[in-house]
Amino acid sequence: PVRGNDIDTDRIIPARYLRAITFEGLGEHAFEDDRKSDPNHPFDKTEFQGAKILIANGNFGCGSSREHAPQALQGWGIQALVGESFAEIFRGNCTAMGVPCLTASPADISKVQDAVTQNPQQDLSLDLKTRKLFCGDLEIDLQIPEGNRLQLIEGAWDATGMLLEGQDATKEIAEKLPYVSGF
Repeated sequence: PVRGNDIDTDRIIPARYLRAITFEGLGEHAFEDDRKSDPNHPFDKTEFQGAKILIANGNFGCGSSREHAPQALQGWGIQALVGESFAEIFRGNCTAMGVPCLTASPADISKVQDAVTQNPQQDLSLDLKTRKLFCGDLEIDLQIPEGNRLQLIEGAWDATGMLLEGQDATKEIAEKLPYVSGF
């Protein structure tokens, strides 16, 4: 669990890494400044190594709309985020990478954070179809915009991949557009 409200994208990945041409290697720098100033940061605790679901509080991913932040989390190994709320652009960037951002009530998030802190080895899993998070004996109802949920379930989150797959259809449509075919 990463506790605290308003954790912005600069905390997730410091601005000095925005000059990278590719996203390779960003994972090792996730929360780098926070981890340097806090020796007890969850990303450095042995018991949380290999965690695939990040549990966060409110307004996670706020600040600048850098795509590097979700890329850094994914590079660290995070495959899904569950929190009280997410900045809209951050949520969109995550969804575009196939990383779901689901929300739950502050009380439920607190329960999960406490349970995971007390017993980091317990199973933590989520079911996107039923919108449920399972943590030990806890079963938490989750919310996610229906469009995002369907994109992730149907594998339609990768817009670039879909365009490349449909390249012939795209060319066919483009040839019929006057501003593409020279009027």
